[in-house]
Amino acid sequence: MFYSMKHIVENFNVSGNTLRFYENEGILKDIARDDNGRRIYNDENIEWIKLIRSLRLTGMPISKIKEYVELYEIGDKTFFERKEIMKQHKLEVQNKINENLKHLEVISYKVAMYELQEKGITEKI
Repeated sequence: MFYSMKHIVENFNVSGNTLRFYENEGILKDIARDDNGRRIYNDENIEWIKLIRSLRLTGMPISKIKEYVELYEIGDKTFFERKEIMKQHKLEVQNKINENLKHLEVISYKVAMYELQEKGITEKI
């Protein structure tokens, strides 16, 4: 199945400029064109877009994504290197989640104090 850029933009929370940037950076490959030169995306392209977006939105730099894509293109002999990149990134994401959960606790405490004060239970925050 093939999809227009408009379809991708509307359904995957990514801009056309971002898709073109990914393509220009060499991390989104093999994008076909129709007779009018417009990009058309297939299911494999969509899977790559989802992966790239997940990696970017969780803080992986473009340079690291490029490294991953280059290793992927080399093939099976880079399996363990690619796995290590993903394991390391997963650990970094988990650490950020844990850190944010700690921040959320502090913020939640502050909100609770405001709610208590609003009810007249406490005088100071």
